[in-house]
Amino acid sequence: MRSLVSFDPVEALRLVVRIRLAERVLTQAWADGRVPGEYHSGIGEEGIYVGVLAHLDDQDAVAVDHRSTGPLVARGVDLTALLVEVMGGQSGLNAGWAGHMHLMDRQRRVAADGIVGSSAPLAVGQAVAAQQLRPGAVAVALFGEGALNAGVVLEAMNLAVVWRLPVLFVCKDNRWSITTRTAAMTGGDPRARVTAMGVPVLTVRGERVERVHRAAGRLVRRARAGKGPGMLYATCHRPGGHFEGDPLLRILRDPRGQAGELAPGLLGGVQAETGGTGRERVAGLSTLSGRLAAAGLDRVLRSGRDPVRYARRLVPADVAARVRADEQARVAEAAAAAARSLSGLRVGGGEAGP
Repeated sequence: MRSLVSFDPVEALRLVVRIRLAERVLTQAWADGRVPGEYHSGIGEEGIYVGVLAHLDDQDAVAVDHRSTGPLVARGVDLTALLVEVMGGQSGLNAGWAGHMHLMDRQRRVAADGIVGSSAPLAVGQAVAAQQLRPGAVAVALFGEGALNAGVVLEAMNLAVVWRLPVLFVCKDNRWSITTRTAAMTGGDPRARVTAMGVPVLTVRGERVERVHRAAGRLVRRARAGKGPGMLYATCHRPGGHFEGDPLLRILRDPRGQAGELAPGLLGGVQAETGGTGRERVAGLSTLSGRLAAAGLDRVLRSGRDPVRYARRLVPADVAARVRADEQARVAEAAAAAARSLSGLRVGGGEAGP
């Protein structure tokens, strides 16, 4: 059985900073219209990725959800190829076909899927393969707390228990399921469901990377020993919302401008001759107001839960500054190389040419 990996605060900081900077490049590229479709950033989840994936080697496998950029960076995927792929370039990691929700690197045994909850059965399949082909290897599934309402996740967990599969389920709980509070759509404590199935659960604050590392290590070691699956339940705060351009956050960031855009449509809906009753329409507006208030409160109360800020406190200030400078140079170099491969595309706010 492989030994546990000791926690290295400098390396942890290096990786959370690298992930954050890569995400900043891509969120800016999305804002500039360089990323096709939506972009779901993992800003705020970096401590979870780093703390969990530090325990894995090249025989282990990772199934990722639609927030796939951060886990692939933490897994060591080539950064330039990753940036090019998300922006649709043919020289990207998957020849421009995957986009950001279906990234895959076979060599590092990591792949993403955009279907909510799909990472759980995919990881179970990987764990079956590990049992047969790579004894001692484990599989990891990353998903959000809303996915625990998907039947396929609970079915995957049940099978993992029955077959004592070496799999770690990692639930990232930010308390929001797109624009709906998870508490409004989930009965009871989802961890109780999982525990009732025989899956041990450890809960941790996701920005505290060394605690994530410790808890994940316990569950990974258990899985490697043939004792079956476990779940790490990591709370987190994603300041960017569900996706870039999240409508709730747009209103909070620019209430006056968004009011000018939204008010005519909302008023028109209330005054329309057809549709729901007046009471139902007013109730709809009240629901929207309540969600805006809850999102605003979350931003205030949870704004300090930043993995990068927390990881900086684990090392001396001069070391933190050096790490940041090194990673800025690394990511800038990858962004420049990506821009060149995309024929001078402007990436992350910088100009690049031949």
